[in-house]
Amino acid sequence: MLTTKQRELLMFIHERIKEGGVSPSFDEMKEALDLASKSGIHRLITALEERGFIRRLAHRARALEVIKLPDQATTSAPPRGRQAFVPQVVEGTRPAPADPVRPSNDDTRELPLLGKIAAGVPIEAMGQERDRLRVPESMLGAGEHYLLEIEGDSMINAGILNGDFVVIKKTDTAQTGEIVVALVDDETATLKRLRKKGGSIALEAANPNYKTQIYNDGQVKVQGRLVGLMRRYH
Repeated sequence: MLTTKQRELLMFIHERIKEGGVSPSFDEMKEALDLASKSGIHRLITALEERGFIRRLAHRARALEVIKLPDQATTSAPPRGRQAFVPQVVEGTRPAPADPVRPSNDDTRELPLLGKIAAGVPIEAMGQERDRLRVPESMLGAGEHYLLEIEGDSMINAGILNGDFVVIKKTDTAQTGEIVVALVDDETATLKRLRKKGGSIALEAANPNYKTQIYNDGQVKVQGRLVGLMRRYH
């Protein structure tokens, strides 16, 4: 779901490209949305890019391309080198009894909730099973999965909010651009977008208030890859 400002900016960019074949300037966007500074436009552009609605085109002035609109069901392929995560949000259900993971007859599967994970400053790695929730089978696929509760706001521009439950597919490998559970120095775990370059690994936030964290390859272990998201409404 897009915020009002994100939707307004997306539609403004779309209309300007449709009319003149080129995206508007940042000054024009700022004026159209009645924002005080360009930094607000930068944040909105990043949020739209993270959610797969637009992409930046290299080596071109006013280099924005609209990939999809909010009411379109299909999406284009993400830019090369990036796999944009568009959250599949479902309303949380009551925890199921703590018995072995198994498919149910209502197209859901019980998954273990292993605790909280920071989408900001890293916290302790996942602990023991805390609860169980039912997750739609359409979100999962093959393999072992688990749930974590988000604590923090560093992934908000990827649509991941404090208090959300992320669905993680257990794996120790990931491609650059994917959002992963990363264990740093065998001590702390965090949810970030993974970037690989040479012998270094960058853990990238989706919030301009947080700096990208750079580590040596041996310092970071992938413990899972983000495949879905659940949100409770109170």
